[in-house]
Amino acid sequence: MAGLALLLASGLHARTPNPIAGERIFNAAGGCGCHTAENGKPLSGGRPLKTPFGIYFSTNITPDPDTGIGGWSDADLLRAMREGIAPDGSHYFPVFPYTAFSKMTAEDVLHLKDYLFTLPAVQQSNRPHDVWFPFNLRFSAWGWKLVNFHPEPLLADVTRSKQWTRGRYLAEAVAHCGECHTPRNGMGALKADWHYAGSREGPEGEVAPNITPDAETGIGQWSKDDLTYLLETGMLPDGDFIGGLMGEAVEYYGQLPPEDRDAIAEYVLSLPPVQNHVRDPDDLNE
Repeated sequence: MAGLALLLASGLHARTPNPIAGERIFNAAGGCGCHTAENGKPLSGGRPLKTPFGIYFSTNITPDPDTGIGGWSDADLLRAMREGIAPDGSHYFPVFPYTAFSKMTAEDVLHLKDYLFTLPAVQQSNRPHDVWFPFNLRFSAWGWKLVNFHPEPLLADVTRSKQWTRGRYLAEAVAHCGECHTPRNGMGALKADWHYAGSREGPEGEVAPNITPDAETGIGQWSKDDLTYLLETGMLPDGDFIGGLMGEAVEYYGQLPPEDRDAIAEYVLSLPPVQNHVRDPDDLNE
């Protein structure tokens, strides 16, 4: 009985696939755009992600059984996304944001799998990373985890609304906003005191702006409607449009139910303001 209880608690018991719920999670994750290279087939990997340690290439997450995730079990995806461990037991480099996905519920991870498995399979082998020693060794990823990865659930805050709670979950876990918008230390770990305060070393070498409600260097002068409209359309308060990875992500955020975009905006605008001159938040498209 104890073994059965453990199995049920893990979310690995017999279940009914729910790709519709999975598509909502996929959209909240910005369409997993990092896994699509320029002029490449959707989600087939190979997109270069520039970091101070070298260039990592995203992986194929189509349901191809040989080069993608088509042969993965539910347990495989849960372990990958919430623990950063591949089906073969190797450790993922933290350029894959399992540090954020570890906060996702097992149900949402599996719904995402259901949706991904409805998409076209693409046979394309993963490209080897081009990073410097010792960061090219999988063993270094294990060592990084020992120091920097201490997963904790998102604890309930009874003083906050259901909308705020939903927004925190979407922003912190599914959309993994902090992975781009928070600066990192010399080991590549997020600086907790600079949460969402912007980074000059974002994905693909892009600058990720300060999105804390600091009036001078962040989005403190934006209204909630400004932010929800940005998430829906990509339009900034000054009428310009964002570009880069965020511009791609907005194509999927715009497909979310309005209440999800409202929730994200409520949460982000409730964060402590941090003064950090990364660049003008009205220049997100540069």
